[in-house]
Amino acid sequence: MPDRTIVSIQPREIKFSRVSCDGNELAYVREVLESGWLTSAGKTQLFEQKFAEAVQARYACAVNSCTSALHLGLEALGVQPGDKVFVPTMTFTATAEVVRYLGAHPVLLDVEYGSSLVTPEIVRQAVARHPDAKVLIAVHFAGQPAQLYPDVQGGEGLIGVCRRHGIKILEDAAHAFPAQCGGRMVGGHGDVTCFSFYANKTITTGEGGMLTTDDAAIAARVRLMRLHGIDRDVWTRFTAPKASWEYDVVAPGFKYNMPDVNAAIGLAQLERAAAMHEQRRRCAEFYCEHLAELGCLDLPLVRVPYKDHAWYAYTAVLRPGAKLGRDRLVTELATRGIGTSVLYKPLHRMTYYRTVYHLDPGDFPEAEQIWQGCFALPIYPSLTDDDLEYVCQNLWELLS
Repeated sequence: MPDRTIVSIQPREIKFSRVSCDGNELAYVREVLESGWLTSAGKTQLFEQKFAEAVQARYACAVNSCTSALHLGLEALGVQPGDKVFVPTMTFTATAEVVRYLGAHPVLLDVEYGSSLVTPEIVRQAVARHPDAKVLIAVHFAGQPAQLYPDVQGGEGLIGVCRRHGIKILEDAAHAFPAQCGGRMVGGHGDVTCFSFYANKTITTGEGGMLTTDDAAIAARVRLMRLHGIDRDVWTRFTAPKASWEYDVVAPGFKYNMPDVNAAIGLAQLERAAAMHEQRRRCAEFYCEHLAELGCLDLPLVRVPYKDHAWYAYTAVLRPGAKLGRDRLVTELATRGIGTSVLYKPLHRMTYYRTVYHLDPGDFPEAEQIWQGCFALPIYPSLTDDDLEYVCQNLWELLS
């Protein structure tokens, strides 16, 4: 255990998140600009190909956000008005709002304390209450894969529970590239997987997302619906001999395509994904080692090997009775130049879901315990060991 009596290092400014664009981003964007074709074209198709290879999925469909991917995924799975979709309460609002886009109803689930993940047991209990549910959205929170498969004791995994009850699985992997589960990359386990490339994610396209699947029919439906329900994609229409205006609209689709400018950034990020993941893992291991003995703090419950966790976020929970409450701690850290965030205020506490679905916080005891004390520390590739030590020393000083 590190010696906590060492002299504090020099004060510094440590942002909560920082984008790393130290590769071929500028070169690839320049190629797009010089080509004169800025919307979805060759770079987007190449990004889809490379990403599918990276996550070992048969198909990858690039879109303009993870929210779009979630919406398209549920639509392709056949979610209809009035259907029920299981959604963990500890997630960003996009996970639930896309259910409402389709006129369906999110059934919010409690999560496991420490990991903020839904577990097979939580889903089994939910199915007993809602046997007519159509889809489970399994959120891989903070980059840790949910338990999709049986554990070492042989307990049933989420896929087994859902398959037994005829429930489809959509994986919300907004936090989870490049994570692994069952010896395979997250991206091809359930029926559909959705990734985010927002600016603070493990790789970025500025704004953007990706949907992956091994199902040819789902991939075809997503590609049709992401661009107005037109039966010919824009790149084909403008490069094929057939007139570009000769197309048909076969469904009332959406405007969710990813432009080549964004895909160019994604291609450069993908080239460095393994190296950036290794640096995130280094940060996580540093925190785990240097904060392990800080008794008022519950560090993240990690149920997978560290190498299998994407480490999008490093979350901790202050225990009741800590020297400072969460809000005061966050404020004090900010005065010392340390950025933090909270992932997340649970959905059952949000006005819309609370009032429309008459939700009682008492029905979500684990999420409530998390919410009262949770906060997230900076974790990104460019953090130095001195930066991490500064964060840890300040936590020790404020909380011990």
